Amino acid sequence: MSRAPIGMEPPATIQDEHWMAEALAQARLAADVGEVPVGAVVVRQGCIVGRGHNQPVAVRDPTAHAEIVALRQAAQALGNYRLEGCTLYVTLEPCAMRAQAALHARLERVVYGAKEPRSGAAGSVLDLFALPALNAHTQVQGGILADQAAALMQDFFRRRRAQQRAQAVPLRDDALRTPEAAFVGVWQRAAAWRVTPQDSYACQDLPNLGGLRLHWVEVGPRDGAVPWLCLHGPLAWWPQWGPWLPPRLARRQRCLIPDLIGFGQSDKPKKPAWHSPARHAEILRDWLDALAVHSCRLALAPGAEALWPALQAALGPRVRDVIHVPADDLLPPAADWLDAPFPDRGHRAGPLALAGSAR
Repeated sequence: MSRAPIGMEPPATIQDEHWMAEALAQARLAADVGEVPVGAVVVRQGCIVGRGHNQPVAVRDPTAHAEIVALRQAAQALGNYRLEGCTLYVTLEPCAMRAQAALHARLERVVYGAKEPRSGAAGSVLDLFALPALNAHTQVQGGILADQAAALMQDFFRRRRAQQRAQAVPLRDDALRTPEAAFVGVWQRAAAWRVTPQDSYACQDLPNLGGLRLHWVEVGPRDGAVPWLCLHGPLAWWPQWGPWLPPRLARRQRCLIPDLIGFGQSDKPKKPAWHSPARHAEILRDWLDALAVHSCRLALAPGAEALWPALQAALGPRVRDVIHVPADDLLPPAADWLDAPFPDRGHRAGPLALAGSAR
């Protein structure tokens, strides 16, 4: 549980801002894993008894919104579904479902941040809290840290639109592109590796790409230190490096993890004949040039060593040293992440080609 600062009882507005800041912290947790950034806390007698952030995508539950998660946690903590004497702080005006849940919980107050003009049920579209016919009533106050809550929402949707625009770039007739929805579960898992959707990048304009889209993950500070170039194996893609990343990030090391063309979130030519170590090496050289990476340390997953002769020819002295990372240090193949980019045989031309070259 979290307590307000010890001392003189602050005025209501300062107290409300303190707890709303806690709800905003929950909202940021949602944003970090790709959920709409709404957060909530339930407070009773100066203690947080329930926390929650949006997670309907992660848990596949249409009711798993911030307020509902926080109310459930509070009810468990207090041993009663009636949360009398409690205040719910939420960063966004509740919709009808969440407003009715708050009323059913017999909350003393509901305090929200930004208005929700399209579905808000505390006055924007309708006001359930003001209906005298209902058998429960709760005080409502809005606008607490509203600018911060609104900015968080605006930034999230601005990033989502940018990702959708990237997804909307032209796709070659001889290639496939796995829908972004296939990767939601992986991004949820990636939070444990200190990787977020904001670390995801793509480009399509490199000389040897020929209009294909190359995806990569980039984490760590861009402070001039020599970065790691991490290459996945022939049956994997960027999440293979997940467990390997946190120790590097703790040492403030930069890591570049591309999905080779034909793998992961990169475009996938339909024919295995497209793939050759030399072609992949040329694309990686163009990509490092575009990123102004003139020196790197190469980390190879098991099976990726088949690319090394072509990489040595293409990158030359740019590769400062090479390490072969054992399988035990990487994420093992598992159905919940390995197969996500490859829903059918047409998407698997890259793995089929490079797995053969790795033998």
